[in-house]
Amino acid sequence: MEQEVEKLRSQLKKQEKMASLGLLSAGIAHEIQNPLNFVINFSKLSGSLLNDLVDIIEANREKFDESDLEDVDDIVGGLKENMQKILEHSERAVSIIRGILLVSRGKDGEFLPTDVCKLVKEYVWLSYHAMRANNKTFNISIHETYQADIPPVQVIPQDLSRAVLNVMNNACYAVWMRQQTADDSYSPKISVSVSAADGHLVISIGDNGIGMTDDEKLHLYENFFTTKPIGQGTGLGMAITKEIIEQKHGGSITFDSTVGEGTCFTFTIPIKS
Repeated sequence: MEQEVEKLRSQLKKQEKMASLGLLSAGIAHEIQNPLNFVINFSKLSGSLLNDLVDIIEANREKFDESDLEDVDDIVGGLKENMQKILEHSERAVSIIRGILLVSRGKDGEFLPTDVCKLVKEYVWLSYHAMRANNKTFNISIHETYQADIPPVQVIPQDLSRAVLNVMNNACYAVWMRQQTADDSYSPKISVSVSAADGHLVISIGDNGIGMTDDEKLHLYENFFTTKPIGQGTGLGMAITKEIIEQKHGGSITFDSTVGEGTCFTFTIPIKS
């Protein structure tokens, strides 16, 4: 009885902590959304002003030297590309924030017809570039296999993208950790595949990183369990991923891992008509 009481008390503490984190994340998301809206609005305004500038330059091209015009065209082209990237990534950030607010308000995600191959590819490379941004020496080979004839699948895109990102982040970390002690013959690699068969969508992300111990496998899906240093991991990623795949999408998540050899996670999701 004492053990059961202690177990319930521990679960209650975790639930209270999760509730506090939910309120905190909702508050942070709301505060971040306002400056992001300014970024998006001013990027659109700057794009409009840039177009006006281009019109003025075009109307006065004969007044410029040919070499100067080439420089101007290069600069304008670079500015347009940068403005487009600012707008694209700002809108992606807003989409992520909206997802956080939906979860914190207790609303279920909406199933939408989605190009899953495109979604997986986008978030695989988002994870890679995020790792590169924090560590300029980080470099890996990513092997991708996407089945060509998969039609749009009914999924919750904002949630599935989080699941892919969580697993990919862990894969990047695992190969980076192994690289710290491996000899020059080690080549960090992550393999990604998306396929559909027998009414199921199968997403696989595997790495040749450090792998997991038996204890890590046992506690993998527990809230707040992490093997990363303080400040680098919350211990919530895989618990959230399991909930997204199994509870929200009615699928299954499995993994195979060997210490010193690597880990492979597989999402199997029933394809809804």
